[in-house]
Order: sequence, then C-alpha cells, then structure tokens
Amino acid sequence: MKRLRILVTNDDGIHAPGLLALKQALEPLGDVFVLAPERPRSATGHAVTLHKPLRIDEVKLADGTRAWASNGTPTDCVTLAYDVLMDQRADVAVAGINDGANLGWDITYSGTVMAALEAAILGVPALAVSVATDGAAVRTYEPAGEVARSVATKLAERGSTGFALVNINVPNLETTAIKGVRVTYQGRREYTDRTVTRTDPRDRPYYWISGELKDDPRENGSDISAVRAGLISVTPIEIDMTARAMMPLIESWFPAERTGPNEGSSPNA
Repeated sequence: MKRLRILVTNDDGIHAPGLLALKQALEPLGDVFVLAPERPRSATGHAVTLHKPLRIDEVKLADGTRAWASNGTPTDCVTLAYDVLMDQRADVAVAGINDGANLGWDITYSGTVMAALEAAILGVPALAVSVATDGAAVRTYEPAGEVARSVATKLAERGSTGFALVNINVPNLETTAIKGVRVTYQGRREYTDRTVTRTDPRDRPYYWISGELKDDPRENGSDISAVRAGLISVTPIEIDMTARAMMPLIESWFPAERTGPNEGSSPNA
C-alpha cells in the first residue's frame, strides 16, 4: 500500500497524551500532519471561528516530533490542516484519541467527532476514536491506537465515504482484556440535572452547566452497551439528520401552501 497522507487533530489540545499516542500509532502508515487546538476545546461541537483571525504555530510534541497548534476550534483545525498544511491532499483524517467516551447522543457536543465530520464533508475518509476513561486515574491508549490504524487503512483503501465517518469508542482496558469489536448504532444518552446554581460572596447567583449522564439500560447493540460489555464500538455516522418519518405529518400542516410537486427523497435516502 502507498504511503498515506494522514490528517490528525483532537479537542483535548495539542499536548494531550492521547494525541501523541494516536500520531505514533499512525506513523507506520505514512506522513502524519498533526494540527490541534493550542488548548483543550472539549464540547465545542461543530463550531467554526468567524469573529477573529486564526493562526498556526509550529510546536514540538513530547517525543520531539513536529506538529502545529492553532487558536481555533477542532473544526477550524481540520480546515486549516487540509487547506494550508496539506494543500488539500489527504488520504484519511483521524480525530482523537479522546480522553473520555463519545457515545450516543453525546457526539453532537464532541469537538473530536465533529472534527472528523468536517473532514468527511471535505471528502476525506474520516474516523474519530475515543477511550471510555470515565475519570480513571490510568488511561490505556494502545488498543485505541491499534484499531484506529486498522480502520484508517481500510478507509484510505476505500476512498470517499459519502459524507459519513466512523466513530470508535474503546474500553479503558489492556488489549488482552478487550472482548472484541462490535458494529453498533448510536444509543440514547442524555444529561440530567444539567444546571447547578451557586451564589457568589455578593449573593448573586451563578451557574455551572454540568449534569449526570443517563443512558437507556434497555438498549442492546448500541455503542453504549458495547463499551459497557468490554467491546470496542464502531459506529458509522452521517451528516444527514432528516427525520423522514415526520415529513408526511409536516406536509399535512401546509396543504394550501404547497406550490410544486413532491420531488421525492434526498439523494442520500
């Protein structure tokens, strides 16, 4: 197989240990271009910076190799890496290794997953990879690096994935303790008790957006249930979020306003 041109980013910041582990895992495949936020930018979702100029600074990673940092979001980093560093020539993009799972509905908040989505929108085969650390004192990145290398190779061989990406979540376990790999769907995950109210010394209220994660325990075959069972979860994700089941209902709300024939479903249906 030819040497690949690989775009790497994250949302934990340029000096995150997961980013270094990912870069080192992918190096045998080709040339790795690392451009990541200069500081942690978790939970930024698909945010794009439009209100200030963006900069790219060359840095050295902990192993002494060259990388680049930006003052932008993870999505900005993908755009800058693709347009500026790589001259719009990338065989595959990999975001991670995220410190913490990106499962179920939670992916919409994730800068890591949305960075991979941005690469997919640009036509680059893309994946996001996370480790379900859940606050553990010890992080194990090697299994995530191994599966990222394997999937990146297969995506690069296949080429364009049609504006879709692969979202991978790995239990925080040694390779020998992981029970296998499962192709999954997005589970149901939401936050409860989201807003914490406190009072400052002048008796003025202030707020933290936080909350506890609540998963649907009835699900079987979801990304959440797979990771809980000690399996690596591999979930294909696409950008089209059209709720097609609702379309007939909404069309019934506007019978008089319809001015043209129904053109049918979208090309991605």
